Amino acid sequence: QVQVVESGGGLVQPGGSLRLSCAASGSIFSLMTMGWYRQAPGNQRELVAAITTGGSTNYADSVKGRFTITRDNAKNTVYLQMNSLKPEDTAVYYCNAKIATMPSFGTRWGQGTQVTVSS
Repeated sequence: QVQVVESGGGLVQPGGSLRLSCAASGSIFSLMTMGWYRQAPGNQRELVAAITTGGSTNYADSVKGRFTITRDNAKNTVYLQMNSLKPEDTAVYYCNAKIATMPSFGTRWGQGTQVTVSS
């Protein structure tokens, strides 16, 4: 059973930086497309960034130029480097894993990690 666990959230000041980590158990991490989503109170969950098995990335317009998603297959871990943080980045951040060519895998979610940007 694949499990996804996020870490690295916390309280930071506007303009600060934070790096989130998402560790996935299992031996097929390299086959997974990984994504970071976030959900603020009263809002829908939205895609922040995603990275494919080949390392191709895409980002929400609101974070382009500030956030970077990377993966380390040797560590079964995906990262989200967040720079120039703004108060509107405050949300619970969730890690998502899926395998495009394996529908039976479904979609796996982590428990979320809180990011609060405030002075």
